[in-house]
Amino acid sequence: MNSNQPHWDKVYQAKPFDSVSWYAPHLDTSLQLIEQVAPDRSAAIIDVGGGESTLVDDLLAKGYRHLTVLDLSQAAIDFAKKRLGPAGDAVSWRVADITEVELPERSYDVWHDRAVFHFLTEPAQRAAYVQQVARSMKPGGHVIVATFGPQGPLKCSGLDVVRYDADSLHQQFGRQFELVDSQLEVHHTPMGAEQQFVYCLCRVQ
Repeated sequence: MNSNQPHWDKVYQAKPFDSVSWYAPHLDTSLQLIEQVAPDRSAAIIDVGGGESTLVDDLLAKGYRHLTVLDLSQAAIDFAKKRLGPAGDAVSWRVADITEVELPERSYDVWHDRAVFHFLTEPAQRAAYVQQVARSMKPGGHVIVATFGPQGPLKCSGLDVVRYDADSLHQQFGRQFELVDSQLEVHHTPMGAEQQFVYCLCRVQ
């Protein structure tokens, strides 16, 4: 078991889903980027660290049919499944550490991660993550990763994070991933604070 798994279960069990700092009613930037790179609703999409996020709800509502949600927290996955009800039966749910899980090879058209990668503070963790992406993505597929930006927080939920700009985030992935687009976004937390995120969109070579 990952040492952070009890931590995240406790976070999700202790707080209402719409009061955690990363909550947004809809992930508009993520949705726009996904629709941009995957207009075909049969695209295979994995949401890494999807947790209690409403992204899966919105993707189902838009007609996407091959969705996987992976999170370290069983509590978060259980909540999302309950919220979706029968609609959630169409989703593949995985409770796992993204640096250790076995994902199918060359299976995904879109990899989405909002606020997982910045928790990987050790180089070995980041290398394992990138290897997972390279192994499980289809050639020509797209990777959307959002982390705290240069002016973002230094900690989140009591854990250290690594902040990035677009260049330093892309460098973590290497030449196999072509940087297609990047943008900064200011996220307004439910408590009224501002958090800077950087989004990078890469294409798998």
